[in-house]
Amino acid sequence: MTNAVSGAAARGAPGEPVACVRGKLARTHVPAGGTPVTARVGVVTFPGSLDDRDAARAVTAAGGRAVPLWHCDRGLRGVDAVILPGGFSYGDYLRCGAIARFAPVMADLVPAARSGLPVLGICNGFQILCEAHLLPGALVHNAGLRFIDREVRVRVEHTGTPWTGGYQQDQRITVVLKSGQGAYLADAATLDRLEAGGQVVARYCDGSPNGAARGIAAVASAEGNVVGIMPHPEHAIDPLTGPGSDGLGFFSSVVRALVSR
Repeated sequence: MTNAVSGAAARGAPGEPVACVRGKLARTHVPAGGTPVTARVGVVTFPGSLDDRDAARAVTAAGGRAVPLWHCDRGLRGVDAVILPGGFSYGDYLRCGAIARFAPVMADLVPAARSGLPVLGICNGFQILCEAHLLPGALVHNAGLRFIDREVRVRVEHTGTPWTGGYQQDQRITVVLKSGQGAYLADAATLDRLEAGGQVVARYCDGSPNGAARGIAAVASAEGNVVGIMPHPEHAIDPLTGPGSDGLGFFSSVVRALVSR
């Protein structure tokens, strides 16, 4: 099996070497005509991933460099951030994300996330982050037990994460929801703690389409570097291929945050 993230999405522009923002170049001024410094964002591919190419395309559109990460490999290739994309990892056997949580790449990702590495989990990636206990709660079957595939509006309520810094507080954006087990669920005490701590990143605007508790569409870790979102921002980066470009902010935000460090 070959890695699904390849080609131009995983490379810098021809003839233009790209330096990682980690390490000695992170705070070094680069003169005009020198090597551009940009964020290297890893995109993990699991068996059953189907939105890894879309995530890589979004990173590239935001000015970053998408770096493919394979589920069976150890090490994160020195990336500055990681995206766990949507799909049906390992066929969603046992529970969505339950097997992917034990993939070899996660042995390096989990401690890196706990040490501050920005991580975004989209749809199935959100499920994996919950299974790995990097985010609280769980994603369960939609109310009505039907797969949902449509555009939704969400309100960005937390702009203090690396993934949402480019949005305005309470900005309403249109993204794509496509999931069968996308309803966010947690006990009342956990929900209260998320609300009190400002960890609700986004909420559905027009009522919860899937039965998510308190209309929650996205949450963050207490530190803010790990974010899980059920709708797909990577499917809303270009009006030619989606409902608009509202979702691009997730990717441009992290690239800008990393380069400005």
